[in-house]
Amino acid sequence: MIIVFAALLIAVAVALVVIVRPADLAAPIEVSPFQHLDDRKAAIYDSLRDLQFEFRVGKLSDEDYQKSKTELQAELSRVMADVDKLKQELGVAATVTAAKPRNVCPHCGAKFEKALKFCGECGKSMGAGV
Repeated sequence: MIIVFAALLIAVAVALVVIVRPADLAAPIEVSPFQHLDDRKAAIYDSLRDLQFEFRVGKLSDEDYQKSKTELQAELSRVMADVDKLKQELGVAATVTAAKPRNVCPHCGAKFEKALKFCGECGKSMGAGV
């Protein structure tokens, strides 16, 4: 009796796994073709920041600092070249948007005498209407 019940339970489990409808599956997450390059660029910037910190606290000699900094900058330029190459392959135009004045909040319309990063009224970013 127990063997029959176990076999039936296994059969039901296998049937549920095999009979998965495509509608039940989650939509695939879209990943930017630039994601790996952006991640690499961020890692290089972090390494440059760490390198500068270590130099300032005296862990590195000037010679080691300059050598490591040059290597990281060369790697960063290769990554940026790869980004440009990928943009060209995908036909993505390099978009340069004019900076919007940041003295008027795009969210609440509050006006300020000077440009700010965050609105003094609503507290939201004064950037491009995010």
